Amino acid sequence: MEELKRRSDCPITLSLDIFGDKWTLLILRDFIFFDNRHFNHLVTIESISTNILTDRLNRLLANRIIKKEVDPNNRSAYLYSLTRKGLDLVPIVMDIYRWGANYTEKNNAEKDFKKKIDFEYDKTVEEIKNRLITTHSIV
Repeated sequence: MEELKRRSDCPITLSLDIFGDKWTLLILRDFIFFDNRHFNHLVTIESISTNILTDRLNRLLANRIIKKEVDPNNRSAYLYSLTRKGLDLVPIVMDIYRWGANYTEKNNAEKDFKKKIDFEYDKTVEEIKNRLITTHSIV
């Protein structure tokens, strides 16, 4: 993974340097909404190339947003999981989803889910976080 040079000390800039590119946000989307946690499942994301996926996973690992462990169900594969720090990105990804569902044309937002986040946003975020705490074994 290439070391990123700090452009400034602005918290927004520093955050975007870690997770602000298209691919990283799509990887986080797949962790949060689809529970895609294996490399082979993640590589199908919008036709991401394996070298880009490897780079983005390494950046998330280096910043302790995800962890990588041997898959207990397949000892020859790795399982990626969100950490507590990664869990704190759920509201950000949810806000991007909600904004896109409300302001982009011809999107494929699920109507029931969109209604749920429009009217029960905090409860929905909490439900997703609780599910992830369990499925990703977040302590």
